[in-house]
Amino acid sequence: MRGIGLAAAVGLAVAVLVRAPSAGAAPQRLTLDPGATTIAFTLGATLHTVAGQLRLVAGEIRFDPDTGSASGEIVVDATSARTGLAARDRNMHRDVLESERYPRIVFRAERLRSLRREARGARVELAGVLEMHGQRHPLVLPVRVEAAGESVAIETSFRVPYVDWGMQDYSSFLLRVDRFVDVTVGASGRVAPEEPE
Repeated sequence: MRGIGLAAAVGLAVAVLVRAPSAGAAPQRLTLDPGATTIAFTLGATLHTVAGQLRLVAGEIRFDPDTGSASGEIVVDATSARTGLAARDRNMHRDVLESERYPRIVFRAERLRSLRREARGARVELAGVLEMHGQRHPLVLPVRVEAAGESVAIETSFRVPYVDWGMQDYSSFLLRVDRFVDVTVGASGRVAPEEPE
């Protein structure tokens, strides 16, 4: 369930669009700072909501501001998912995430689209494919990007239908658990022109 958080990290790449595209603009590269990234998830259940976090391993997105094409990936450590309750975490890793078998969640970027420019930033969409639990799913992340000195601050929130994606539903006769996980990502990254190879 919680592994979905990785996908959220990918939204960070969208930060690149904080710079207005112009004719002939050079391709750009966004590098995410794992130490300045928070990936949080919540799962609704009977009488309470489960909250947890995941760790970003690395993230780098390349994009062309003229064409909107994007590439690169954001990697999240599925084994790092924690909710603060050891027994629940063991069940989550063993029965839902199967993180020993699928230790990484990877978002591969394909396109960036600018939705709205703001005074200090932009709202964009980052589209790509999320590889999680041995499957691939298309995913579009709505992202808010804001200039922060030499860096960009990135926020995204989205919902992952983990049960529909083939992961175990923990609901029972007495316990009802949502079939989706809500993910929120806050991160910092740096944007620079792409170096020619």
